[in-house]
Amino acid sequence: MRRAGRRGRQAQEDGPMENGVGQEPGVPEPPPTEGSSAPRPPRARPRLVFRTQLAHGSPTGRIEGFTNVKELYGKIAEVFGISPTEILFCTLNTHKVDMQKLLGGQIGLEDFIFAHVRGETKEVEVTKTEDALGLTITDNGAGYAFIKRIKEGSIINRIQTVCVGDSIEAINDHTIVGCRHYEVARMLRELPRAQPFTLRLVQPKKAFDMIGQRTRSSTKCPPEGQVSSGKETLRLRVQGPATLQEGPSAVEEEAARHVDDLLESYMGIRDCELAVTMVEMARSSPAAPALACALDSVLGEFAFPQEFVAEVWAAVCGPRGGQE
Repeated sequence: MRRAGRRGRQAQEDGPMENGVGQEPGVPEPPPTEGSSAPRPPRARPRLVFRTQLAHGSPTGRIEGFTNVKELYGKIAEVFGISPTEILFCTLNTHKVDMQKLLGGQIGLEDFIFAHVRGETKEVEVTKTEDALGLTITDNGAGYAFIKRIKEGSIINRIQTVCVGDSIEAINDHTIVGCRHYEVARMLRELPRAQPFTLRLVQPKKAFDMIGQRTRSSTKCPPEGQVSSGKETLRLRVQGPATLQEGPSAVEEEAARHVDDLLESYMGIRDCELAVTMVEMARSSPAAPALACALDSVLGEFAFPQEFVAEVWAAVCGPRGGQE
């Protein structure tokens, strides 16, 4: 999406936007009076309008005016006449259940958003014969946790009805809707061994060409929301308004991928937006203890282990010269 360069062209745009949110056009600027030295206001940016479809098939809709993921889901639901709670997650530029194309905290200005909605519900019985089930959990930022990765050869990998992209709705009839991914991962870790339990799963509604597909994602998580045609992205934040900013550098992308891998190793979750946030916090921390304090003050509910925090700081800040 190009930004208007001249006022004459701007008059044809839908209106200004601030922090990624469209606003009503204002009153035209009056001509300056003779001798007036008042500075002219900055040029308004055009609205950001994104194209969207339902992943299993639908007409194309257009959405704008959202500042976070919940509002984004609300806008998509409004376009297609469904409830926001029907949307499990969104992918960028593909209708497939591709965990490397998940909509995270950033949307490129040319990205096409596909919404995956609730399909069939299924229940599976699992016996925990090992401490680890082989699941990596993430969530959509709006109340649904789902499976982002299934480890090869794991307990869950041997259950063919469980697939990447399935939303976990309940554990032993205890609903977990509204729980964050780290809470669900903790619940699964704390289940006793040798005692069967039941998972109630909701799979995304599939188009005909996707039926029977069982996908696995790479252990690497590429930067989400990037587009090949430009570097600017709309950054959706957990707290605060959305902002239009330049895409991350190659160094920042690599650091975020490393932190995301550490999240999976220590916490059993993958969360690219959380990884980006932790990279930003680490860069502003002079040492690992300072990072630990910063994480506790903002993300204390995660209860990150000290060794995890040390590895995060080393992964992000080590190349700066090995500060202690």
